[in-house]
Amino acid sequence: MNEGLRARKKQATRRALGEAALRLALEHGPQNVRVEDIAMAAGVSTRTYNNYFGSREAAICSVAADRAIWLAEALRDRPADEPLAAACVNAFLDYFRGQEEPDRKAMLMIFSHPALQAEFQRHCGPRTGPLVEAIAERCGLDPETDIFPGLFTDALMVAVRAANAHWMRADDDRPFADVLGEALAIVAPVATAVTPR
Repeated sequence: MNEGLRARKKQATRRALGEAALRLALEHGPQNVRVEDIAMAAGVSTRTYNNYFGSREAAICSVAADRAIWLAEALRDRPADEPLAAACVNAFLDYFRGQEEPDRKAMLMIFSHPALQAEFQRHCGPRTGPLVEAIAERCGLDPETDIFPGLFTDALMVAVRAANAHWMRADDDRPFADVLGEALAIVAPVATAVTPR
């Protein structure tokens, strides 16, 4: 099996486990979900499950937490000559418009259970690795030594979290992408603080 096919298979298994964990948590409550149930629902062994996740909270939150990886890929797919602010905003909006609307019940569940919220924030909080790296690449900066890639990632992810919180609680029937676009427009000007190398 070649490396690309192996990576796609692992990605598909991780996603299947995450989707099964989230579905079971919504149906039965996160405290009532067992690793064995998640593995069975995804059609894999518990041993395979343990290769991907160290806790049920990690599995339940994985679909939302993996978003940073997909956002980084969406940014890398933007035209090279597109200004950084526009590239980031367009990458985020293209990604979210290409997905189903976030599940309000799922997000409310995550933010209502401290262990789930902590797990979600651990992956979606500041300095999200894949996105920092993608922004650094686009600017010709070093993600380890230059402050801008991490700082701009922080600003973008704060906008996503703020849009998510507003969308969940507000009496606002706009699509999530529209709420996100409004939030991103506020932070995007931070991109003008750096001149790509």
